[in-house]
Amino acid sequence: MNTLSSITVAALITAGGVLAGCKQKDGADLVVYGKVFTAEADSLVEAFAVKDSKYVYVGDKAGAKAFVQEGKTEVVDYTGKGLVMPSCGNGHAHYSLGYAIQAVGTVMSMEDDVNTFLTEIVPGAVRKARETGATAIFGQGWNMMVFPKNMPTRQQLDAICSDIPIYFADEEGHKGLVNTIALVNAGILAPDGTALKTEMRGGEIGLDANGIPNGFLSEQAGTYVRSFLDNEYLFSVDIARDNMAKIQEQLLSEGYTMYLDGYSSYFFNDNFYKAAQQMDQAGDMHFVLGTAWELDSWMDVDSTLAKAVATRQYASSHIKPQWLKLFMDGTVESGTGFVEPLYPGDKQGIPNWSEQELTDITRRANAQGITMHVHVMGNKGVNCVVNAYVNGGKDEMRNTLIHVYGVNPEDYKRMAQHNIYVSEGLLWHHATDELQAELMQVLPEGMKNKGYPMKSYFDNGVNVSSHSDFPALSGSPDDPFSIMEIAMTGVYHAENGKPWWTEECLTREQALTALTINVARQMFIEDERGSIANGKYADFLLVNKDVLTCPVAEIHTAKPEATYFEGKKVFAISE
Repeated sequence: MNTLSSITVAALITAGGVLAGCKQKDGADLVVYGKVFTAEADSLVEAFAVKDSKYVYVGDKAGAKAFVQEGKTEVVDYTGKGLVMPSCGNGHAHYSLGYAIQAVGTVMSMEDDVNTFLTEIVPGAVRKARETGATAIFGQGWNMMVFPKNMPTRQQLDAICSDIPIYFADEEGHKGLVNTIALVNAGILAPDGTALKTEMRGGEIGLDANGIPNGFLSEQAGTYVRSFLDNEYLFSVDIARDNMAKIQEQLLSEGYTMYLDGYSSYFFNDNFYKAAQQMDQAGDMHFVLGTAWELDSWMDVDSTLAKAVATRQYASSHIKPQWLKLFMDGTVESGTGFVEPLYPGDKQGIPNWSEQELTDITRRANAQGITMHVHVMGNKGVNCVVNAYVNGGKDEMRNTLIHVYGVNPEDYKRMAQHNIYVSEGLLWHHATDELQAELMQVLPEGMKNKGYPMKSYFDNGVNVSSHSDFPALSGSPDDPFSIMEIAMTGVYHAENGKPWWTEECLTREQALTALTINVARQMFIEDERGSIANGKYADFLLVNKDVLTCPVAEIHTAKPEATYFEGKKVFAISE
């Protein structure tokens, strides 16, 4: 009679918890059958079992049946209905900001022109402010490619409202339009209209023909002026708490249960942290939140780093306050990326930090258990950040680059060697024919027909996660399956553009990896989440389409029929 070796038995127990055909004494809480993508080495299985919020078996259908106990185990048979997969993650977004604007501000459309802005949008925002007794007027969304051709001035905003500070950010949040009182409050203009500041480190204060600030701000000049708004009014704990439920609803409906907030101190307070803690303590938090405190180039490094460290008071199994956010430069498309070669006309972008400063900040942050989360776009900026991470950082801290537009070939290898991570806007890998033609006129040589690399990270062994940067989407979608389709095709289905930089497009499995386990790795939770494996929390999706085999042009139509978090259904499309 043949017997199983002890090694085989051990392997079977490790893989599935039991030998196929043996009944579990207590049974499982949930068993799921179907085509299951595990995100573990791209493997597919037939079923899994969940008990006490975690996977206790992952394998074939016969093995899973051993965990079914009548009257105890819920069985979901998703065979032939679509794909079962780990729930997704968003490695960098601003849902807190997006919902705050909707709550107390004004959201613009990219189609709104300057005339609409001045005659409808701003007057409407002012009426709303006067009705509610607002102490600040905030909005976002003006088109960064259209408005500069006829940029509104502070005097035009003053004609609409001169007694309440106005700040309207562009679609990406890197530029702002303000009225005179906002500049006076920030100490950039004197009450009599004379200039007090005309330069700002890491940013630009727009000037008129007489050298007087004209109401246009870019990069760190904008964040500086925003710091003088009544931010406690704009983002109180009550507003943050109300927004948390809306953020969670959007995340779960799109299939996200991991999210790293890219600028958790956007309103210069810790109210977002407090609201998340209250939600978690009430038992209502069904996703894992990473948070990042921002250090701008005009801020004091010591006190700001201390604030980032102090956010650990909010830490829990669902809240991970571990990141320090910096801007190395602006955006390549708008002319503020730190690039080499230079832009046409020998123009350089806006670097916010020297390499030595960034090296020192990295060293100090990592020494205190804080991971760097640096926005960088231009290839010269990327090289500077990589140098800082290599020379000042600890490899185990997984210091991360965000939004990367250009990378020098040698820097890919150094990223991999030093465990440097990237969170990339895979969904930005597209452009309309009109935008491509316009970019040809403004981008540096070598970047005109290129954009956001993706495949090169996989080729070089760099952990790359997906992010949407919501609400700074540049006309792109937010949901993971539209992101997946763009990453594979270089085309956004709603646009007329040609495929963009097809050499950098991903396979289906690579796209799903960037959306799942690689986000978990970025957030230091890969031992607990991000894939379907024994011992991990059961965070998974029932997707209504098999995105591994369906026509590629249909992937964007896929949606989660249900989202599960820690073994519990927390969203269902039919409910």
